[in-house]
Amino acid sequence: MSDDLDVNDEVTESEDAVAEVVDPRSEVERQRDEYLDALQRLQAEFENYRKRVARTSEDAVVRATGDLVVRLLPVLDAFDLAQAHFADSSSDEALALSQARGVLLDTLAKEGLERVGDVGDAFDPQVHDAVAHVEGESDDGQVIDEVLRVGYRWKGGVLRPAMVKVKG
Repeated sequence: MSDDLDVNDEVTESEDAVAEVVDPRSEVERQRDEYLDALQRLQAEFENYRKRVARTSEDAVVRATGDLVVRLLPVLDAFDLAQAHFADSSSDEALALSQARGVLLDTLAKEGLERVGDVGDAFDPQVHDAVAHVEGESDDGQVIDEVLRVGYRWKGGVLRPAMVKVKG
């Protein structure tokens, strides 16, 4: 019987040794999985942070350029008035004025500026201020009869509504 006890003791000791080796290994695997999960969460948080910072800085640039364009609107109005004044003139000054106005408008249009409020367009209260109403027939509801002050959009948002006279 003593041989049976020795064999049983050896088997029990071997099982304990194997259990000791397996337990630390499973603990290491559990820690590895926790670290991997933490790293993946940290990477996702950093990616979201990077996108948020990029979006915020882009919004700041759009706002700043929009503010600059708003300050340039009186210059565009002055060009429009000067061009209207020299409409019948073919002098070199009138041509130079028209070209300077065109260059400024083209440059701003390439960056996202749009003029709104052309005669004959349908009235849209989102981009037009109706300051006068003229009786007349119009198939499409109210149509712009005269533009008193041109309006502008900047990258989809209205910077200044057009002041218009409508008929209909």
